[in-house]
Amino acid sequence: MHRIFRASFASVYPHYVTKVEKKGRTKAELDQVIEWLTGFDETALARHLAAGTTFEEFFADADLNPSASLITGVVCGIRVEEVEDPLMQQIRYLDKLVDELAKGKAMDRVLRV
Repeated sequence: MHRIFRASFASVYPHYVTKVEKKGRTKAELDQVIEWLTGFDETALARHLAAGTTFEEFFADADLNPSASLITGVVCGIRVEEVEDPLMQQIRYLDKLVDELAKGKAMDRVLRV
């Protein structure tokens, strides 16, 4: 089991916020991306952050967006569409969306609409 599975989502979330804000994006846009991917609303996302939910628990509770399979590309030298472990792939999907947001992609392109 990879150690990121047991890491709390709340411990990584501030790094996502910092990454997107450094590039001129907002926490609200980040939350929109996370909510699109996971199916959580604002309240559910806040609950997971407050509870210190692990990535494993976070994605187990998520209702992954059917369009998530359209997320392709490379994160940390690994093609997200080729990741075999379903949980790791979901985490990489999130990483890829955060990267795209930070790189200034239009929100409709990030959200695959």
